[in-house]
Amino acid sequence: MGNKIRKQAKVKEPIRIRYKALNNGNQSIYLDYYYNGKREYEFLKLYLVPETSVANKEANKETLKLANAIKSQKIVELQNNIHGFSFGGVKAKAYLVEYVEKIAEKKRDLAGGELRGSYQFYMALAYHLKKFSGDKTIFKHVDRKYCMDFIEYMKTAKSKLNDRPLDETTQRQYIKRLSSVLNMAISDEIIVSNPLLQIKPEELPKNRSREVCYLTIDEVRKLIDTPCYYDDIRNAFLFSCFTGLRFSDIKALTWGKLKKDSNGNTFISYTQKKTKKWENLPIGKEAIKFMPERGTASDSDLVYNIRSGGYENSIIKTWAIAAGIEKKVSFHVARHTAATLLLSLEVPIETVSKILGHADIKTTQIYAKVIDKSKRDAVDKLDGLTD
Repeated sequence: MGNKIRKQAKVKEPIRIRYKALNNGNQSIYLDYYYNGKREYEFLKLYLVPETSVANKEANKETLKLANAIKSQKIVELQNNIHGFSFGGVKAKAYLVEYVEKIAEKKRDLAGGELRGSYQFYMALAYHLKKFSGDKTIFKHVDRKYCMDFIEYMKTAKSKLNDRPLDETTQRQYIKRLSSVLNMAISDEIIVSNPLLQIKPEELPKNRSREVCYLTIDEVRKLIDTPCYYDDIRNAFLFSCFTGLRFSDIKALTWGKLKKDSNGNTFISYTQKKTKKWENLPIGKEAIKFMPERGTASDSDLVYNIRSGGYENSIIKTWAIAAGIEKKVSFHVARHTAATLLLSLEVPIETVSKILGHADIKTTQIYAKVIDKSKRDAVDKLDGLTD
């Protein structure tokens, strides 16, 4: 035997990615595999283009990445089917809409109302799924085609609230929630893969960036000078304008979270509701002006007595109109206002990002673009003055 080296036997792949040349020079990608003793071919509707540019090479790289993801999911699906799991089982016959409604109810019950927005969004998703395919659609029928057809439905769907067409950003949010539902169904062993992952990004509704609505310092002064018969809502909104705190964090703010350092400066020590990150947020004198007197309140008592975003937003809208502000003002506009005011005062963007508690500075850069546009608009107003 000596030092004779054995050749390692090649392991035969259960599924192979293959390519078919087309007349236009592209290559169609398909899967080649055996199932139940029969050879099967599955065309993925994915195509490789001639690599005549860097952009084409990058596009092909992403396409192959997607094809391999589909292949991996198919392997899992076939293996589970062989062992009697999933698609042929009882769980796969669960109703999609009923499952979404149960998720919505859990969001409402477990969070004690804090995730009410999520509850409403999942219920709205259930509404649209029901409009699209009825309430008897089972998970077994939720495949790539079903998801593609639902995306097409979304393009002409109308909001349950105001009967207006859904904008593309909202459509993407519904697709994102549906993907979350399918991932939960995988965890619950109802399905083995998420068919939305088989859809290319360009096939999804475009994510158009909305214009950021914020108040100028003059508009904030107008609100301060305009009476609002709901003091807690008024003060909570203005407090957010000078701190950048989200509605959910202000709503949950208790007196015990307010601290003072050795120099007598006030800060809030809290965990963000959205990101679950612990923060120490300095509070300036302007913000403190809009805090109520503590009196005999305990550490566990709430600083502001506010209810839900929808109710507060209706009050804020009326208040803004009374102040002569034509913008569509909601509570979240206060957070935008804090960000743009800080950046307009030339506070470094890294500092603003930390004050707002952003996980990624790219989120803060949206506000920097707003400031840059404002500067550009101001300079453009000078054009033609000497003509």
